[in-house]
Formats: sequence, C-alpha cells, structure tokens
Amino acid sequence: MKKQFLLAILALSVLLIFTNKLQAQMQYFTEDTIEINEVVVTGSHVKVNRNNVPMAVSVVNRLQIEESDESAVLPILNGRVPGLFVTERGVTGFGVATGSAGQITIRGIGGSPTTGVLMLIDGHPQFMGIMGHPLPDSYVASDVEQVEVIRGPASILYGSNAMGGVINIITKKQNNDGIHGNARLSYGSYNTQKYMGSVGFKKEKFSAFISGNHDQTDGHRPNSDFKISNGYLKLAYDINEHFFASGDVSLAAFESSDPGPDTLNAMPGESIDIVRGYTAFTLLNEFENASGAIKFFYNFGEHEITDGFHSTDHNYGVNLYEAFHLFEGNTFTAGYDFMNYGGLAENELAMGGKGIVFADTTITEQGVYALLQQNIATKLTINAGLRFQHHSKYGGQWIPSLGFAYELDKQTAWKGSVSKGFRSPTMRELFLWGPNPDLNPETIWNYETSISKAFFNKKTQTELTLFMLEGDNLIVNAGPPTGYQNTGEVSNKGIEFALTAEPVENLTLNATYSYINMKNPVFATPEHHLFLNAKYRFKKLLLNANIQQVSNLDNDASAAVNLESYTLLNAKATYNLSQKLRLFISGENLLGTKYEVNRYYTMPEATVFAGISFLF
Repeated sequence: MKKQFLLAILALSVLLIFTNKLQAQMQYFTEDTIEINEVVVTGSHVKVNRNNVPMAVSVVNRLQIEESDESAVLPILNGRVPGLFVTERGVTGFGVATGSAGQITIRGIGGSPTTGVLMLIDGHPQFMGIMGHPLPDSYVASDVEQVEVIRGPASILYGSNAMGGVINIITKKQNNDGIHGNARLSYGSYNTQKYMGSVGFKKEKFSAFISGNHDQTDGHRPNSDFKISNGYLKLAYDINEHFFASGDVSLAAFESSDPGPDTLNAMPGESIDIVRGYTAFTLLNEFENASGAIKFFYNFGEHEITDGFHSTDHNYGVNLYEAFHLFEGNTFTAGYDFMNYGGLAENELAMGGKGIVFADTTITEQGVYALLQQNIATKLTINAGLRFQHHSKYGGQWIPSLGFAYELDKQTAWKGSVSKGFRSPTMRELFLWGPNPDLNPETIWNYETSISKAFFNKKTQTELTLFMLEGDNLIVNAGPPTGYQNTGEVSNKGIEFALTAEPVENLTLNATYSYINMKNPVFATPEHHLFLNAKYRFKKLLLNANIQQVSNLDNDASAAVNLESYTLLNAKATYNLSQKLRLFISGENLLGTKYEVNRYYTMPEATVFAGISFLF
C-alpha cells in the first residue's frame, strides 16, 4: 500500500509538469479576481497563507455562506469541502437520539454519533459532555464569518476528537464603524419558515454583534416537525495595539420529533426538547516577534426525551498558546489545553416512576504541545510537532506530526504530511449502555500529499490531494454482554479534487470530487462524491445552480450495510431591488429524486422556498 502511495506522489509530479506546459500555452486571461492565497489560522493557530500549511485545509467564505438559503452551517459544507459528508433527514433540522442526522465524516472517519471529527467555534471545542458529539442544529450560519476545515488528523493542535479532522467556525466581528445590520425571512414547502436578524456596532475600540434566528417546519412526513430559536452576542474591545479582548455567548432551544422509519406499520419515535449554550472569553496578543491567546470556554446543555431520558452536561476548559518568531523564517508555537466534561444521565420514568441514574461523573483531559515551523530558502517550509495528552481514565498519549510545503513557483504549491490522530473514549462508552471503563483511545495514522496550482493569471485554481489512513484500536460496540471494545480497524485511501474558475466575466464555477476506497463500507461515507456549482450575475440578477452526485453511500447506522446512490439538482435566483433589498427564490431536489441519506428516513422530493433580505 505504501508503494502505491509513492507511485501516487510520482503521478502528482507528472501532473505538475503537464500543467506547467499547459499554462504556458494558454495565458489569455488578464484579470485577477479569484483569491488563491487565503489566510487561515486553523492549521497553525497563527495567521498563515493556506499554501504554507502542510495539512489539507478547505475554506468556505462568507460570500458562499450568504448565497445559501441554509440557516444551519453544516449543510453548506456538504459538497463544497471534498472528502466531507453530512447526513440529513428532512427539510430542515437534524434532530438527536434515534433517527437523528447530522453525522459528519471526513475521509471515512467520524463515527455514529460523530466523535471523530472535532467541531470548534473560534478554536475552542464543541461537543456534548456526555455523548462526546456535537449538536449540528446549534451552529447558525448568520453568526459565521468563514469556516475552515482540516481534512485529516489535527490532534497535534486540538487534541481528542480531531482524529478525522476539524471544522472551525470563525464567528463574525463588526469591522466597520457605525451601525450595520441585515434581516432575512423565507417561506417554503411544508410550512417551512425561517427568520433571521443581526445588528453590528463599532465605535473606536469597541464593537458588538448580535443576532437572532427562528426556524420551524411541519416536516415532509407525519411527526417530523421541528423548530429552533437561537440567539448570539459577541463583544470585542481593542485594549491597545498589542492586546485584544472578546467575549461571546450563544443560546439555542429546539424541539425535534422523530418520525420513525418509513416502513410498514412503523411507529414514530420520541420527541425531544433541548437547550444548548456556550460562552467564551478570549484575550489575544500580537507583538512583532510573538503572538498568541488565552481562551476560556464553557458549553452546557439539557436534553429531555418523551421516553423519560433526561440529561444535563457540560464541557469547560482553557486553551493557551503562544507563537514566537525566534529568528528569520522560524515560528515556534507552544500550547497547553485543559478540558473537563461530563454530566448527569438518567431516566425519570424508569423503575415504576422512581427513576434511575445511569451516570453522574466527569472526565478531565489536558495536553501540552510544541510545533516548529521553519522556512528554508523562502520556498520550503518544514513543520514538526509533538503533543502529550493525559486522560483521567486511560493515562497518557504521545501524538507526533511532520509535514512540508514547497513553493514550486509563484502559482504552484506542493504539500505533504504524516500525522497521528486520536480520540479519547467518551463518557457514554466508558460508563453508559455497554460500558467499559478500561477502554483506550482510538488512533489512526494519516499520509497525504497535494498539489495546488493557479492557471491563466490566477483565474483558475485547482487542488489535487492523495491520502491514505490506517487505524486500529477503534472502539466498537460488540453488543451484550461484551459491550464496547477496542477491536475496530480502518484502512481508507482516496483522492480529493477542488476547482474554482472564472472562465468569462460574471461567471464563477466551483467543483469538488472525492473518491474513497474503504476496506469495509463506512456509515455516512460515499465512495464517490461529485459537486458542481455555477454562479452567473447579469445586472441585478444572480443565478446559482449546483448538482451533486453521491454514489455508494452506506446509509445504515447499524451493523448492516446498505448502499445508496442519488443525484440532486438545486437552483436559486436572487434579484436586487436596490442596494439594500433583495428577493430570492430557490428550489431543492428539482429532479424529484427519491433517496435516503439515513436508511428508512426518506428525504423530501422537490421543494421550493422564497424570501426577502434587507441590509441597513
């Protein structure tokens, strides 16, 4: 297998030679309108050109988010980030517990529920303290400036749960003086209503941003109604030229119903009420030869299900890091993080109404890490890092990482990395429903290489990535009486491709494709995933359409394997009545495709939405 990987690197080199010759023959574009040198923070903690980060990083920017009708962030990523897949179950709303969606996989790593991909908000972790997975309905698009996705292990920087990758939601900050805001409302199929409003204020060193959202739908099936209300507030203050403080708080309350499997004589599942929230405080520092931050965070939630299950959970901690420029071309980053998570899980209706407590405990994790980045002769950047993680139950874990980024020319970058990823066992696996307090962490090794290249005076940008990952010691539930055990294995390899192009004025094309070869099919991971998007602007009219092809998706979360393939067509038209007022209409699944992302949970056929947005 490693021989095949070396051959793949050779193939990339051949491709590079070919594309250089092609570009020399086809220099006929003149304008530079596509950003190819995006600055990211997720892969290094410090602001750096994406081409200098050895990890594969995808960015979904604010414009792409605003052009979507989605109020939740995760559906926007589906297709736009190669190798990433998110399950869905209806018109809007992912739900939780049995029948839920919102499972995330990157290159086949994620799990059900998602414990192998780490969700971050501004760099601090987001997951339910008891179950160890994120709550997708809590992440709202109106609060987001951009999303940065590491497509592969990032445990060296972010510790547990970053085994398969990281999704870092970077929140908005008001940058323009004065008061600015927007509002949007839409209505569509199945009495689906979405309302959003946000206001930003900035004066001198102080800024504030506040937003509110409300979504509700009757659902396309009986007992599939859903509603959610979110609120968000962020305050920031520039203390002086070196120190910058910010604090934010978010609160979401939602009600979700499980329609149950769409099979003969099937009964609907439970309904659940959820309250989720988080608050964080960050103090940044920036000096000529050093920069860093200290971040305090606290996440909390309460869940109530009609079958009697009730839980309260928390996840709090601190992240501390500082990057030093010791000499020319050098960056040395050292960091420490601490996290405490857990809570109470019980069934209040069990034991004839007396109730039963499944668990009431907490877990502590802390880690220290160092990352060295050295630029050599301006074109080559070497990255090496090491983390030590300590878990209150299983003990210690060493996590190494090594990578490089090489600028072959001004428009071509070659990157490669070898990294270890890990995931600590969750409180659920240690103490609830088939528990095993002797579980050890899951581990994988990831090998990847990529070439990114701009063509035609930077009018077109492409990226091709090859990866191979192998892991063992994965936690699987063998059922009673054995329960959870460290017996699973994974062996995935594949290709990821992304393209952005502006072939003519006012026309932008985006495409991604991923192929994942899996030793065994993995839930929520398609073998082939193709996404094509076209955007054309004509005076006041903006037309947007995309097609998504999913092949051989295992949509069965149980031990069984069921492969699903489908094609979706979506389109949207936006008309600017003025500089501040826009009307839009959109259609999803316009081909009327019948498909199931979660087995026995049929997705809606063609749906239509219309709305209005206002800027002030």
